[in-house]
Amino acid sequence: MFLSTLTPKFYFALTVTSSFISGLIFVFEWWHFRKYGTSFIEQVSVSHLRPLIGGAESSPPAPAAFLAGENETSRQNMPECKVWRNPLNLFRGAEYSRYMWVTGKEPLTYYDMNLSAQDHQTFFTCDTDALRPSDTVMQKAWRERNPQARIKAAYQALELNNDCATAYVLLAEEEATTIVDAEKYFKQALKAGEMIYRKSQNCHSQSPQHEAQLRRDTNVLVYVKRRLAMCARKLGRIREAVKMMRDLMKEFPLLSMLNIHENLLEALLELQAYADVQAVLAKYDDISLPKSAAICYTAALLKARAVSERFSPETASRRGLSTAEINAVEAIHRAVEFNPHVPKYLLEMKSLVLPPEHILKRGDSEAVAYAFFHLQHWKRIEGALNLLHCTWEGTFRMIPYPLEKGHLFYPYPSCTETADRELLPTFHEVSVYPQKELPFFIHFTAGLCSFSAMLALLTHQFPELMVIFAKAVLRVLWPVSAPSVLASS
Repeated sequence: MFLSTLTPKFYFALTVTSSFISGLIFVFEWWHFRKYGTSFIEQVSVSHLRPLIGGAESSPPAPAAFLAGENETSRQNMPECKVWRNPLNLFRGAEYSRYMWVTGKEPLTYYDMNLSAQDHQTFFTCDTDALRPSDTVMQKAWRERNPQARIKAAYQALELNNDCATAYVLLAEEEATTIVDAEKYFKQALKAGEMIYRKSQNCHSQSPQHEAQLRRDTNVLVYVKRRLAMCARKLGRIREAVKMMRDLMKEFPLLSMLNIHENLLEALLELQAYADVQAVLAKYDDISLPKSAAICYTAALLKARAVSERFSPETASRRGLSTAEINAVEAIHRAVEFNPHVPKYLLEMKSLVLPPEHILKRGDSEAVAYAFFHLQHWKRIEGALNLLHCTWEGTFRMIPYPLEKGHLFYPYPSCTETADRELLPTFHEVSVYPQKELPFFIHFTAGLCSFSAMLALLTHQFPELMVIFAKAVLRVLWPVSAPSVLASS
């Protein structure tokens, strides 16, 4: 009798009300997710309802570093898109050009090469170049866009002065087709650079011009020694490379902004001298220094090395994480928060390309540069990649909304994708910040709101048919009341 008295207006009002309520729930769920990064319904069910019905969470406890609150350093307004020179950049002639000859693809973008040209003009030129004709020629050479024109200018400079160190540097970088040839040019540059550096040291206090000349000659000498160490590393003389890097860091301690310690870390990892790696990290992994993927992920690798061989997700979920495992997980979370693009390259979920000459810290370009040289070190330690695979995705469940706030670092820059597209070649698919997936209840409430709104619209347009449909549904749901409904009709 009750069903027979219901009119189409009642069904229309019912569907409109349910649509309105489900819409409010959907809006609230979306707002809560945008602000806190979790579903409100899911959070309430996990936190309050599950304990009442006897359930318990099986996920490992959150690392203490994340629960301790945000560090004051993360509040600093850091420059969003500062581009840095890649400490491990390859040689143009011996490596980048060979790649282009084999594949036909240009590995460097014009923007990247233009930044390198600006670096060369900044570090290898000064106001006193007019006093030496060879330096005047080289000042023009660094501005040339055509590689052949630069090489030709370098030979012209050597004709004017056979001890022009910057000319040998240009030939080593761009004309040499092998690392062996590049090393020969750099040895000639070192001989000339040391002689000029000693002369500049003797008269640097005479005038500001002489002081600027000493600064330039120092830059040339440090650059040459560093590249010679990298040549030794590439040619397999790793202990020699480590010694050269240590001597360079000891001789010029104020040039830490050149990040020579990252070259040293990579060489020490190749030697598997993990105690020495830890000693370098203890010196440079400081909160007051600009972080890098090399620093954060190397620290995570050392922590993972202590537990990765015996680590099993199933065992850890049953007995919980040990102290060493918690430390390793925290280190991985810290690294992933700094640069979230690296794990996909280390886990070979994304293909690598040659690293650019400049990188954007926390961006895809830095991730490519790090994984290109350090993937072999992660593979060498048994179970390290497995631990990374089991751990890295959990970072995004623990950090509510990294684009707006950071726990250990300043907020993730929002402009990295644009800058990375200018640094990386066009054939490379640039990795973007991995957004958090929408929770189930947001999809559910959105579907419920849409479905109830559609029912309201159909009830308004076809009231009689929707009444018949509603009664049929009710008969299916409550078949016991079907005879009384049929009798009344």
